[in-house]
Formats: sequence, C-alpha cells, structure tokens
Amino acid sequence: MEVIKALLSFLSYVYHGLLCLLVLALSGVAMAAGAKTLQLSMLPWSGTTLLYTMFFGSLAGLVIVVMAIRGTLRPVFFLWSLVVVILLAKGYVFSGYHFSPGEFRNAGYLRVGSLIAMFGAWTQMSRRRTR
Repeated sequence: MEVIKALLSFLSYVYHGLLCLLVLALSGVAMAAGAKTLQLSMLPWSGTTLLYTMFFGSLAGLVIVVMAIRGTLRPVFFLWSLVVVILLAKGYVFSGYHFSPGEFRNAGYLRVGSLIAMFGAWTQMSRRRTR
C-alpha cells in the first residue's frame, strides 16, 4: 500500500509541477508579447484578469508544490489539487464550452490526470515529515 501511496504522491507532484510550469510559460509569454487578453473560454476569467490570474496562480502553485515536496503545506497542496479539479470540471463539463475536433480527448486526459493527482495529494496529507 505504501508503494501505491508513494507513486500517487510522485504523480501528483509531477502533474501539478508541469501544469504550473506550462501555465506560467503561457501567461508569461503572452504578457511579454504585450497581449492584453487570451481566449481561454473554459476558465471563468477574461482579459487582463485572466493573464494575471494565470501568472500569479501558477507561481503560487509552484511554491505550493515545492513546499509539499519538502514536507510542509501538504494540506494546502490538497486544496490546490481540489481547486484544479473543480476548475477543470466547471470549465469543461458544467459550462457551455464547445470542443474543437480532437480536443475532447486531451481535455479528458487533463481531467483524469487532475483526479489522480488529487488522490495523490490526499494520500500524502497523513504522512509524517521525514528529516
């Protein structure tokens, strides 16, 4: 059972680390290029609010992931994972979002990955910090 928990924890760190880096790169490039807005209709924000929310949210996510890896802020990491699952479900499932051809599969992988990562974050909340 400990091997499964360790694997789920590792997968949650990798998933959220890569997601935060991708969102940080996307928003950073858009801001550096002088873009005033991005068109991501699956997210509840728009315009410059979307850019700043993505940029600072991904920075906060990276800090949370690093702190969870170090053994602190594990409950906050679970909350972060839960927020990601909720945003993906709300944006792709419970909104009027229309998929482009071939996009449904990628969105499905993203949602399934977020659920696995959330379970990984949940399993590590009870683990003791190792020194």
